[in-house]
Amino acid sequence: GGKSNAYFAKTHDDRYIIKQLSRSEASSMGEGGVGAAYFRYIRSALDQGSPTALTKILGIFQVQVEHVQARHHEKNMKLVFIVVENIFYNRKMSLTYDLKGSRRSRYNPQAAASNDQNVVLLDENLLETMSEAPILVEEAAKRQLEAALYNDSEFLAELGVMDYSLLLGVDAAQGTLVVGIIDYVRQYTWDKQLETYVKSSGVLGGGSKQPTIISPKLYKKRFRRAIAHYLVTVPGPFTHSTSMAYLQQFMAEDQDDERAFSL
Repeated sequence: GGKSNAYFAKTHDDRYIIKQLSRSEASSMGEGGVGAAYFRYIRSALDQGSPTALTKILGIFQVQVEHVQARHHEKNMKLVFIVVENIFYNRKMSLTYDLKGSRRSRYNPQAAASNDQNVVLLDENLLETMSEAPILVEEAAKRQLEAALYNDSEFLAELGVMDYSLLLGVDAAQGTLVVGIIDYVRQYTWDKQLETYVKSSGVLGGGSKQPTIISPKLYKKRFRRAIAHYLVTVPGPFTHSTSMAYLQQFMAEDQDDERAFSL
């Protein structure tokens, strides 16, 4: 699926998603990498009651396909798959967004040409409709989400992870939003650093828009600020006092670095 053309599927009961990992992603999930740190982080979040929006990983599996025909000989092929929860299980989404906090190459033209509810919209699609059809979130829920995004993006930045997204679904029938951070297994390796350099240079176009791929620290900050901007707050009771501490720290950090990047 996506630009990588990796294998992507759902289980028969629609509860789980199976995705093939690239060699670099599989390496990142190995011992001493993102995988072990992820399970420690989730255990700590559960023990401390800290909010998190990371989609849950069920497991990572290696499949060996034997006797694959390759030109004039046969060989064995090893594939690595990750199994994660389907956050949209048993729900019907009227709108689905994949949000990275970037405005460069983040527009899906199929949105205007199709009424298909399965079309995944991107950042610029959301910004295009914000004035007429904003996504409204009660104050307490938004603060809780921002606290979760603060925790998760801090954790991912420490691991050198970037290019993750917030998957956001609008369940109009139930009047709810369903969210989860996805694709958070890719570390900022040399090839991604090269991609940042090339796109920042303007060789591939893009004008003044910042490239999608930037350093994990800057990605974290851009991601937080963009999501806060995308969701419009409506009045509601504030019930999570601990969230304010996260937000105050988040706001202070962004003020210190506001000149480092722009949306």
